[in-house]
Amino acid sequence: MEFRFAKLETFIPESHFPLLQQALREADAGHIGNYDSCLAFSRVTGTWRPLAGSQPFLGSEGELCMAEELKVEVTVRIETLDAAIAAVKSVHPYEEPVINAIPLLGTGL
Repeated sequence: MEFRFAKLETFIPESHFPLLQQALREADAGHIGNYDSCLAFSRVTGTWRPLAGSQPFLGSEGELCMAEELKVEVTVRIETLDAAIAAVKSVHPYEEPVINAIPLLGTGL
């Protein structure tokens, strides 16, 4: 089976959400039919612990950190997936951003 769409999800500080929205729009992520800029976001709490040699956006090496983030989900056509991932990386402040690309069996069902 060949997938036509993927769901791209990432976690980002709210302060960087407008930049992410613009970058995704420019990469044509969230383009569904006669609409663009289609995405969903929700507030979540993330945790992480920076290890030796890391350069964290928030937190200190060796300390467990917890902060509010936005989980952003957007539908992407497979042919624009690489551009959408590059767009997320270009505006994301984290040293190691979580970016998940999940193949979709269908969309708009």
